[in-house]
This record gives sequence, structure tokens and C-alpha cells, in this order.
Amino acid sequence: MNFDPPYTAAKFIPTMGMLFGNTMVGVSLGMDSVLTAVDTRRESVEAMLHYGASRWEAVWPIAVDAARTGMVPSITSMSIMGLISIPGMMSGQILGGANVMNAARYQQVFVFMIAASVALGVVFSVVAVLFIVVDGQPQLHSERIINKAMRSTGGKGGGQRLPATARSCSSIVHLKEWKGTCISR
Repeated sequence: MNFDPPYTAAKFIPTMGMLFGNTMVGVSLGMDSVLTAVDTRRESVEAMLHYGASRWEAVWPIAVDAARTGMVPSITSMSIMGLISIPGMMSGQILGGANVMNAARYQQVFVFMIAASVALGVVFSVVAVLFIVVDGQPQLHSERIINKAMRSTGGKGGGQRLPATARSCSSIVHLKEWKGTCISR
């Protein structure tokens, strides 16, 4: 893309903004999907683990579904790009007087960069959550997942009351005490 040097603020900041903004959408969808699936498929995951499956074998279908869910917006936008919608960056360059072919090339590069960053972000976040929820024993730690019903009662049996940030989130994975990852809807 002829950035010289590649870290100039005028080009680096908008590029990273587009990449991170799109990646956050995919990661939040993927993590919400994986936490919901682990919570709803708890019995089947535990059964597979008790019958000798490794933790990766037990959660593979959940990981595939979550990665697919997280990639849907990126794949959808790639499939309609240029046919149904004219991308903002490309139209801005054309209106600014740039060559149409160069504007199209830039847009293609950015679309593929966005798709790659979303794919990496979704896969890493889904795998990280699954390795937190299913440990190396392998054993499913369902106490690390707090769903909406548990949040409204403050935990199992109305135990401790959760902080305000947790009450506003849809799914939480506890890493240690109250340091956790929260996905809001």
C-alpha cells in the first residue's frame, strides 16, 4: 500500500481503527456464542470428557460454531462489497480525485486485512475461553460461567452479589476472583 514509513499517523491510525473496530464485533459475537453454547451443551461436554475425550475433542463442535458465528459479519460484508454497497473508503478516494483502479485495489487490501484480523481475533478468543472453561485435567468448570439467570439471583442460591459491571454483561468468564472477560449485548 506504499506507506513510507508504514507507521505514519495519517495512515496508521485509520487503518488500525478499521481493523480493531471490525475485529471487536467478531470477537464479541464469537465469545457470546461460545459461552452460550458451553452453558447449554454442558451435559454433552461433560459426558464426552467422562468417556475419555480430550478437552479439544469435547469442545471442537462448539469452537467451530462460535468461530463461524463470529465471522458472519465479515464474510457477509465481503460477499456484497462492490455489488450492493460501495465501500466508504473507495468512494471517498474516488470523490477525492484518485484513480478508480487504485481505489479498488486499496479497498480489496483493506477488506482482506479486516477479514484476516477478524478471523485471528475470533479464533484466539474462542480458544482462550474454551481453555479457561475446560482445564487440562480435562474437566469442565461450569462455575466459571455465569449466565443471566445466575446473575439475577446473585449466583447459585442467591450467594454473593455481583459488581455493577457484571450485572450489565451477558456472559462472564472468571479468571481469578473478579478479573474476568465480559461481553455486553
